Amino acid sequence: MTKYIFAFLLCMSIAIQSYGWGFYAHQRINRLAVFGLPPEMIVFYKHYILYLTENAVNPDKRRYAVDGEAPRHYIDMDVYGDSALYKLPHHWKEAVAKYTEDTLQTYGIVPWHINFMKYQLTEAFKQKDVNRILRISADLGHYIGDAHVPLHTTENYNGQLTGQHGIHGLWESRLPELFAANYDFFSGTATYLTDTQETAWQSVAGSHMALDSVLRFEKELTKQFAEDKKYSFEQRGNITVRVYSQAFSKAYHRMLAGQVERRMKASIKMVSDFWYTAWVDAGQPDLVELTKFDFTEQEKQKLEEEKQQWEKRHVPSRPHESGLFQLPSTGITSCEHIHIIGDEGIPSILMSVRRRKNTFSESNALFE
Repeated sequence: MTKYIFAFLLCMSIAIQSYGWGFYAHQRINRLAVFGLPPEMIVFYKHYILYLTENAVNPDKRRYAVDGEAPRHYIDMDVYGDSALYKLPHHWKEAVAKYTEDTLQTYGIVPWHINFMKYQLTEAFKQKDVNRILRISADLGHYIGDAHVPLHTTENYNGQLTGQHGIHGLWESRLPELFAANYDFFSGTATYLTDTQETAWQSVAGSHMALDSVLRFEKELTKQFAEDKKYSFEQRGNITVRVYSQAFSKAYHRMLAGQVERRMKASIKMVSDFWYTAWVDAGQPDLVELTKFDFTEQEKQKLEEEKQQWEKRHVPSRPHESGLFQLPSTGITSCEHIHIIGDEGIPSILMSVRRRKNTFSESNALFE
């Protein structure tokens, strides 16, 4: 019994550890966005490209450690009813006046937060504060990436309301990992944005309009695949991992007809555009002199301490499961193969735990 409980706890911990776009895609987006910048900026951003790449995932690491972080990654358009794209005020003060800040925070604020981060980056450029420029640039790239994920625009973020549990990780992690090597990410040079708030909303609109095909195609394809063909097991180091099979992933990727590639490419372009716009609005400060900056030992220690704090994960947040299960060397090959603790079985208990930890569950909807 002990090994089954251990396996259950391991599955539970892994279920709450996956993130928007996946680490690979977020890091790729920030890295490639650097090459769309003009010469006056690329000299600075390329000098710190390793920092921007490695720290592209910091907002996800903070999700379970920092109060108020989780809602910055998504917006549940569907809870606001039909025509939400047209009904929701695009400016923060108007939205708060109509729905209250508590409501907006409950269902996600990603388009507004992107614009807020842009203004923070502009101020950092004005002050020539390299530490803040790098931190905000890395974070801004992450939130922009999340706004381009269709499943970040719905309360049904992991298919849990339609019997498609795990689709979040399939779309934003598994597909990029398998197929991104063949994507064409060239998106041209950065352009100045006259209305960054509206641009943020356009990214959300594009994602939400793609949501129907994301869910429908997976459901149609599942009917064509037996369970043992839809999933497979892969070895990741010393751990056996249950994943969507390459055959199923390939078929789903083909049905989506380049959708993942287009959303990643749009993310890269928009990150470049936002960095560039913030710099222009700051008066185009000379960035060459800022390449001499290096983090002090105290700053490096502070960043490391922050990351250690993030690992404690004490703030409840909606989990973005990957559908990928890692198992100890107990002979158990999948969470779904761990049968019976009490009458419910592990899968049911696991879902119950998720719901208790999820402060943004469907039971909280105000607009049903």
